Amino acid sequence: MKKVFNWQIVLGILLIALTAAVYYIHFMIFRDPHHIMIFFFGDLAFVFFEVLLVMLIIHRLLHHRERRAIRNKLNMLIGAFFSEMGTDLLRMLARFDKKSEQMIRALELPDDWSEQEFLNIRDWARKHDYEIKGNKNYFVELRDLLLERKQFILDLLMNENLIENEAFTNLIWAVYHLTEELVHKGELTDLSETELEHLAEDANRVYQMLTLEWMDYIKHLKKTYPYLFSLAVRKNPFKYVLPVEIK
Repeated sequence: MKKVFNWQIVLGILLIALTAAVYYIHFMIFRDPHHIMIFFFGDLAFVFFEVLLVMLIIHRLLHHRERRAIRNKLNMLIGAFFSEMGTDLLRMLARFDKKSEQMIRALELPDDWSEQEFLNIRDWARKHDYEIKGNKNYFVELRDLLLERKQFILDLLMNENLIENEAFTNLIWAVYHLTEELVHKGELTDLSETELEHLAEDANRVYQMLTLEWMDYIKHLKKTYPYLFSLAVRKNPFKYVLPVEIK
């Protein structure tokens, strides 16, 4: 930081010296200080407009371009997440949802939905009473899936672009928390009813957040990548859910 600062000072002094030298040469050739002062103050007055142009227009355009590039990278991360584990995780969570049939019917997304139809479906999904009721075998299966993708989850958490999307960040943290809870329980062979309810609560949290994030991702694909949207609709995780009866 100090080297950069010193370099800037040297450059500033050099530029001022060059400016003074050019004005001096102009004076030595034309011997007209009046003419020099006219152009000097004219150029000085225009500096304020240049500052306005750079700060309020060019800077904003560059900032907007940078934010758009970050959003594109984040959408790529979200796409990688659903391709790598999100879709499989959502399908597994839905299997033990006591009201999965309602979800399956509600989330049969048509190819030609309108904006209002999407908002209505998403609002329904947000208010849906997610009710996972898992048994020990289910949580073993869920733990194995999450452990297999744990490094991928950690890589996502370390990505600096993640902070640009609070909802997705919270989802990844919720998935990581669920993973740690399942690992902490050991072999999951001797879980009490209280422990099962606690794990179900963590799973429900992930289930709701994951469903809403999946819908937002589908909306992004429909607007930006129609061919990927068509594939994602065909791979709709709720379309292939086989609910499991919990005894």
